Amino acid sequence: MEKLADIGLIGLAVMGENLVLNMESHGYTVAVFNRTTAKVDKFIDGRGAGKNFIGTHSIGEFVKSLKRPRKVMMLVKAGAAVDSFIEQLIPHLEPGDIIIDGGNTHYPDTNRRTRYVEEKGLLYIGTGVSGGEEGALLGPSIMPGGSPDAWPHVKEIFQDISAKVEDGSPCCDWVGENGAGHFVKMVHNGIEYGDMQMICETYQLMKDLLGMSNKEMHKVFSEWNEGELDSYLIEITRDILAFKEDGEEILDKILDTAGQKGTGKWTAIAALDVGIPLTLIGEAVFARTLSAQKDERVRASKVLSGPKPEFRGEPGEFIEDLRQALFASKIVSYAQGYVLMRAAAKEYGWKLNNGGIALMWRGGCIIRSAFLGNIKEAFDRNPDLENLMLDPFFKEKIESAQASWRKVVATAIGNGIPVPAIATALNYYDGYRSERLPANLLQAQRDYFGAHTYERVDKSRGEFFHSNWTGRGGETASSIYNA
Repeated sequence: MEKLADIGLIGLAVMGENLVLNMESHGYTVAVFNRTTAKVDKFIDGRGAGKNFIGTHSIGEFVKSLKRPRKVMMLVKAGAAVDSFIEQLIPHLEPGDIIIDGGNTHYPDTNRRTRYVEEKGLLYIGTGVSGGEEGALLGPSIMPGGSPDAWPHVKEIFQDISAKVEDGSPCCDWVGENGAGHFVKMVHNGIEYGDMQMICETYQLMKDLLGMSNKEMHKVFSEWNEGELDSYLIEITRDILAFKEDGEEILDKILDTAGQKGTGKWTAIAALDVGIPLTLIGEAVFARTLSAQKDERVRASKVLSGPKPEFRGEPGEFIEDLRQALFASKIVSYAQGYVLMRAAAKEYGWKLNNGGIALMWRGGCIIRSAFLGNIKEAFDRNPDLENLMLDPFFKEKIESAQASWRKVVATAIGNGIPVPAIATALNYYDGYRSERLPANLLQAQRDYFGAHTYERVDKSRGEFFHSNWTGRGGETASSIYNA
């Protein structure tokens, strides 16, 4: 009898090729297919030579090579390509077979596709896969969601190939129904945007205010990576600062225009949709778009003036202030991300395990860090924690860093160096801890020009009032709604 594959994968680009090598190295036989079939032959004769792969040249051949229930994973470009392959696969599949989308898909598409595929009698998984090329090969963070009945059939494979933390726990578990897995992956990417932007702001303060060389900064980031900032992004920043080609440092030769694939933007839009102040990730997205206006910024630099950076103080003390400000801002970034996931879970009826999500992010993914262990412990202490900043551990950390955090923001602003992410993190902290904000005036303004009504501190919540501010407005008020 011809040997059948345990799982099949469509899409032999960088991530797909490395992921199937990971699966095969864990003892699984994998069927592979690619729209450009020459890639299948190249892989089978190259990196896959002599290994447990089944190369196929058509969807029909591909599906026939799989064990039942068939598990078909796609790692193709998000969007129309996913829908196209779903349509190609459905006629060849049987009830109970599983289609898996492992790309960077927008979660509303996964919501839609889960419903559609289930209507056909099939099961669907939309899973985030984080860790890049190296993670795909050696162990990524995997965040699956979709049809709950599909999870038992893929659990062993997914957890075998995922990254592991110190005690051997896999960085993979079931996230929730429909698009929950892709939503959590989207928030992961949004937090990644925030982490990267805050590190970049810290780098600019070291470079432009303290006048530090790349070698000196490399030493600082090396030290930071041994402490509470220990993380993959701090680690690669350390390495980037020391990297040379032909004896020359490369970092200063890179044009200061940042690209993006859209997941940070999706995260910010999702926050607006559910009414969550995701200020830090929003600023990180806008910082990238501002960087992309390179030619305009060059012209503006010749016209607009500002203070010339001039540091007065002890550099070693300020570097410690930077470390503490970066750590406090990082707490805010994750706090906002978790508040967004909490709101989305309520909106879409998902049962998210917040501590489990932190565990999934502990290894394999881009935002992996020791810090995530503290987040898991926070949710273990209180699964219903409203905001990470209210956890005793994080409350103490922010309070101890507060003076340094304020000093860094004030120093940056005084010297004309932009720190949008670190500054908005501090503003969020101050706003969140404020018993009273000036929104009473804002609501009065809305009622003045649009009769939008207001609540009163001396009346019960949910009771709305309107004032005839001009004497000409009458008593008619607008209906009450929140966009």
